Amino acid sequence: MDSEDRLIAEAAAANQALGASGQSDMVWGHASVRDPAGRGVWMKAAGWSFGEVTAARVALVSDAGEVLAGHGPRHIEYPIHTEIMNARPDVNSVVHTHAPAAVSFAALDVPLLAISHDGVEFAEPQVPRFNQTGALISSAELGQALAEAVGDGVGALISRHGLVTVGPDAATAVMRAVLLARACSVQLQAMAAGEIRLWSDSAEIALKKAQVWPESQINAGYAFLCRQAGERA
Repeated sequence: MDSEDRLIAEAAAANQALGASGQSDMVWGHASVRDPAGRGVWMKAAGWSFGEVTAARVALVSDAGEVLAGHGPRHIEYPIHTEIMNARPDVNSVVHTHAPAAVSFAALDVPLLAISHDGVEFAEPQVPRFNQTGALISSAELGQALAEAVGDGVGALISRHGLVTVGPDAATAVMRAVLLARACSVQLQAMAAGEIRLWSDSAEIALKKAQVWPESQINAGYAFLCRQAGERA
């Protein structure tokens, strides 16, 4: 498989995995991988759900929004991906979804606690909230503002909109999106039941980051989602 075919396959698999995780919002939301030649990002074409993405439904989108290769049309919110990657040379994949639990939790404006394994990567340091707009992030300026909110972290909650996560590869970016949505859901359930009294302290958070979520387990979770996506195809 040549380099371009490999990148297309990686982008398609990332989107399919998000579909298998239950984060589809009809045809909205997208995952991308960096083009190593610096031409932009390979991302899901507009008009398809996560689960419908194939190699023929992935486009190479430049920083200016031009479709350079693959198959468009491109999403309006491509600056989420291009601007974060421009700001973060260490990031090779970006995910944006409209996970309902993330939207609901972001509206509460309370800290995300490490109640479960899912929350440890987002509690310390605290996952930021991007509050500048809940509308579409459709310009370079808004993409840059979101990148600034993410900083050197793993992602952000986008108030009134959804979430964004990043990673050195698609497996990490996708799994972070899955874990962030699950952490929000767990805390919403706990808050609905009563006052939250127990959560991981700093020492246990550090232990769990190393023990529960090493690269091997991130990859194992992602491989599971890819298998689930394959079974649904």
